[in-house]
Amino acid sequence: QVQLVESGGGLVQAGGSLRLSCAASGRTFSTYAMGWFRQAPGKEREFVAAINWSGGNTVYADSVKGRFTISRDNAKNTVYLQMNSLKPEDTAVYYCAARWGRYYLPSTDRADFGSWGQGTQVTVSS
Repeated sequence: QVQLVESGGGLVQAGGSLRLSCAASGRTFSTYAMGWFRQAPGKEREFVAAINWSGGNTVYADSVKGRFTISRDNAKNTVYLQMNSLKPEDTAVYYCAARWGRYYLPSTDRADFGSWGQGTQVTVSS
């Protein structure tokens, strides 16, 4: 299993930007697809974005498409989530997740991801 540690969360005004990072342990990072999920108070954890093992394919939730960008640096064992034009409804705890396997297309199903970080809080004020 890979160990994941998120960072970069915080408080930002609506319309602002944040970049989340997720650092992975181990030397097999490039064999994992990576995803970001979020959970707001009283709501289910939901899919945000995912990227395949090579970075060649990405997928986004409709609610963030055009505003968020997921990327990865396999040399640094890190995946990023650039969040622009933030809205109050983006407020949540954001979780990084890993799915083992060099699948061509990344999954959006949280059940497919076997390793999770501890989460980082993102709060967007209006």
